[in-house]
Amino acid sequence: MKAKTAKESLTIMNELVLPNDTNPLNNLMGGRLLHMMDIAAAIAAQKHSNRVVVTASVDNVSFRNPIGLGDVVTIKSQVTRAFNSSMEVRLEVWAENIPNGTKFKSNEAYYTFVAVDQTGKTIPVPEVIAETEEEVRFYEGALRRRQLRLILGGKMNPDEATELKALFFPEE
Repeated sequence: MKAKTAKESLTIMNELVLPNDTNPLNNLMGGRLLHMMDIAAAIAAQKHSNRVVVTASVDNVSFRNPIGLGDVVTIKSQVTRAFNSSMEVRLEVWAENIPNGTKFKSNEAYYTFVAVDQTGKTIPVPEVIAETEEEVRFYEGALRRRQLRLILGGKMNPDEATELKALFFPEE
């Protein structure tokens, strides 16, 4: 299976916040934003794997700034690293009020997707080739983030998390 560059999975999705997407304060509902983010991340994971993908996990998502009615939401998603059948996807969410000329970052998050075949069985995915300094930084941090997800999900014993232990106990 041929490795792919991180750029090959880059996805940029734009959405206009309409009245049906908002809460009583005329701000984008958090659940609606999570839905948009899931779609953008799934597209990036599919571009990388050329397979059907399913959401395996969503890391902490903090809503820093409200996105208002009429704002344009831009979601940038890109696969940072691939493991056997799973892929970590990093997302950045920006909002822009075009008439006011303002643009701000709303949040960022990491989603994990797993590639599956037609029966739902997991299948291997290509490795990621990180080319830029930023891509390398995200690639290198992905193993630590993965180990933390596995520990929090009860799928890994903390003693087995060698990358995380190295952060706290560098001499061991």
